Amino acid sequence: MNLNKAADTLLDNHVVTLRHRQRSRPRIGVFGVGYFKYWDQFDGLLDDLMEKQKVFKEILNQAGDVELIDFGLVDDASKAYALVPKLKAANLDLIFCDMLTYATSSTFGIIIKSIDTPIVLVALQPDKALDYENASTYLQLYNDDICSLPEFAGVAVRMGKKIPEIIIGTLHDDPSAEAEIEEYCRIATVLHDLKTARIGHIGHPIESMLDMHSDSTMLTAHFSPHVVQCEAHEIVSKFRLASDEEIRTVKDRILDFFDTPDPVSDPISEKLKDADLHIAAQVTVALEKFVEEKNLDGLAYYYDGEDGSDTRVVMSNLIVGNSLLTGAGFPMCGESDLKTCVAMLIMERLGIGGSFAEFHPVDFKEGFVLVGHDGPHNIAIAEGRPVLRSLKKYHGKPGFGAGVEFQIKEGPITMLSISSTYDGKFKFVLAEGESLKGPIPPTGNTNTRGFFKPDVRTFLKRWMKEGPTHHFALGIGHHAATIQKIAGYLNIDSVIVSQA
Repeated sequence: MNLNKAADTLLDNHVVTLRHRQRSRPRIGVFGVGYFKYWDQFDGLLDDLMEKQKVFKEILNQAGDVELIDFGLVDDASKAYALVPKLKAANLDLIFCDMLTYATSSTFGIIIKSIDTPIVLVALQPDKALDYENASTYLQLYNDDICSLPEFAGVAVRMGKKIPEIIIGTLHDDPSAEAEIEEYCRIATVLHDLKTARIGHIGHPIESMLDMHSDSTMLTAHFSPHVVQCEAHEIVSKFRLASDEEIRTVKDRILDFFDTPDPVSDPISEKLKDADLHIAAQVTVALEKFVEEKNLDGLAYYYDGEDGSDTRVVMSNLIVGNSLLTGAGFPMCGESDLKTCVAMLIMERLGIGGSFAEFHPVDFKEGFVLVGHDGPHNIAIAEGRPVLRSLKKYHGKPGFGAGVEFQIKEGPITMLSISSTYDGKFKFVLAEGESLKGPIPPTGNTNTRGFFKPDVRTFLKRWMKEGPTHHFALGIGHHAATIQKIAGYLNIDSVIVSQA
């Protein structure tokens, strides 16, 4: 378990500490394209174009923490063929093709044919407009960034490949273009971490949840992570060995982060009891050691155990520890839902949170639906301080203990359900809405007031008709289009539910 040093977060004027995992660095390649015949015709043009590529690399470095590999300039077919094995050997997550000036498609055809790594065509014109009174062929070529885009797009189709994504803008002072570049850097982070992730799996989906079952091999085939099949006793043994000092330290962390209010209306909820806090802290000690030992990047679990056994105590009290880990960048979800764990990982690596969610009752008076779940949640995206309550029972599940309750930050939200179809393929079902402040049921479970267009009834019908699973990942901000690009790079079908 690789965590950064603790970072302070302000929640309701209370400074709390949440340690986050060390973020990985995606490997991004850059190569420029041009036309070799220009260099002898226009003295200095090549040098000016390479300065443009230098500026673009600076923009990339500012867009995110990336490992950038510069492959120079491709200006004829032979250099394109020579570049292919270098691109393959570099183990890249994303490639930017910098459209420096007009270039014949021979500089690109063999590359798009041979490379499966996502390629983005970037046309950033240095001047916002030509100085027409003083214009020259030299200045036109210096600003000819978009000229080859139709040719490159057409050749991609002729090579049997998808047309690459395209960024069009200016090289200087263009927030829109810079935002697109930053978006692709975040996408590269997702693709990088999916290729190397180790997702733990304990137990099985709750009996009869037929939409929940996943084929671990197919998850690797389509998303690339390795699913690590784990056993409950691997956590239980560490639970038994947790020291008093370790437990005290984690108790302090928990009380520093969570609020513990008095119960309100739900008779199965109570003010957090010392015994439940102790168990939650002891399980957290064991869980964090387990995650580190197994070198995991996420966990999906559901396991029962004999009544009164340590196994049941531990496996029914992973909620607090898993919420701390999810907030720190390790997606964890109950009910053994591997698909939603992957969805949460995608959202986390995009930097938008990702919490375990499903639909709860509709408010037909105000026109929203409660969105949430029992169990662990991404406390990093809570609105205000998250709450811990003692629950006398976990509805539908064995055991009792601490429950996590909060509302997700107010503002735009995105939902991602990863479902399976009849023919065994995966599908991304996406939607965007708004989270607005307001009362939520004080049940020790997380809920958010989700507002969706055109109205809650129509939206819910449209969502259901796409065949989602009943679980999904819930993140902050509107990012459905970005996640749909990730689905495209993974060759997975996707749909954004219409709100028109």
